[in-house]
Amino acid sequence: MPERHGPPWARDWPRKGEWSGPGRHVLRRVIGLVFVLVLAGTLVGAILATGLAALSGSGRWLIVAATVAALLFFAFVARRLFRRNLLPVGRLIEATRRLGEGEHGARLEITGPGPFVAVSRSFNKMAERLEEEDVRRRRLIADIGHELRTPMTVIRGEVEAVLDGLHPSADLSNVIDEIDVIDRLLDDLRLLSMAEAGTLRLETEPTDIGDLARAVVGSFSNLSTSQGVQVTIDVSNELPEIDVDPHRIHQVISNLVANALRQMPDGGHLEVTVTADPETVTIRVADSGPGIGDDEIERVFDRFVRSADSTGTGLGLSISRDLVEAHGGAVTATNRESGGAVFTVALPHTG
Repeated sequence: MPERHGPPWARDWPRKGEWSGPGRHVLRRVIGLVFVLVLAGTLVGAILATGLAALSGSGRWLIVAATVAALLFFAFVARRLFRRNLLPVGRLIEATRRLGEGEHGARLEITGPGPFVAVSRSFNKMAERLEEEDVRRRRLIADIGHELRTPMTVIRGEVEAVLDGLHPSADLSNVIDEIDVIDRLLDDLRLLSMAEAGTLRLETEPTDIGDLARAVVGSFSNLSTSQGVQVTIDVSNELPEIDVDPHRIHQVISNLVANALRQMPDGGHLEVTVTADPETVTIRVADSGPGIGDDEIERVFDRFVRSADSTGTGLGLSISRDLVEAHGGAVTATNRESGGAVFTVALPHTG
């Protein structure tokens, strides 16, 4: 950008095309109002000077009285105009100060001229987003503390039992298991933070999604057999290779399959299908479990959202959504009429 010259107060003034929107209209109103005041004052002064010079006696005093009355009327009108146009600016400054001090409930009344209405709505929308982010941050901290409390309690109990001689020192398998839980939780949180910050790196390569799905289903064969879950997988014969990060998509499918199996601890039917059309490759994971509650289906991909009897951390579906969206795809959740939930992943390809 070329260096700007001129007085210090004007160097940061936005050039033509650099500033648009309600703020520009507000500034125009204020400048226009000041211009009208200056012009009117000049005209009144000129008229008064001319009239006084041309008249004498009672006529001169009549001119003075009329001029004073006109000035009072003009002052009243100017006050109303200034109040109408500048009072919202004061409210905006005050609300901004409160928001900057951490009062996320600060809102502006939707009143005033058209540009101020647009500014107020934009400010309120920004404040609402900040308030929602603050609520999510507080909830996340509380949820992390809750998730860490259980494994830390187990670890503490096992170590104390060893120190008290209740367990042999070599028997610390439970401690190792709980440390693994903490490691997985920390890895999940790190992945979520990278996805939110836009720093998640994908190492893409041409990948057969059908082979990937078969590998995932095979890795859960022992678990599904022990739970009495019948698993079927159907992969389209004409499935193109697409550029994805195979490790991340493997993680997505694993999360969806693991979530489905958690919903069927006493047996059921799990269906995994992979199909393609000219624009997308679709992975569908359907179970015959209880399905998703009406009050949960809108939040099923939120962090730490899980059913009351779930044993997971509540991060798997949120991670799956972020990974799919990082590939330019989308994941949705619905319920089947026959019972059970269906998770559908759509990944784009160029054909």
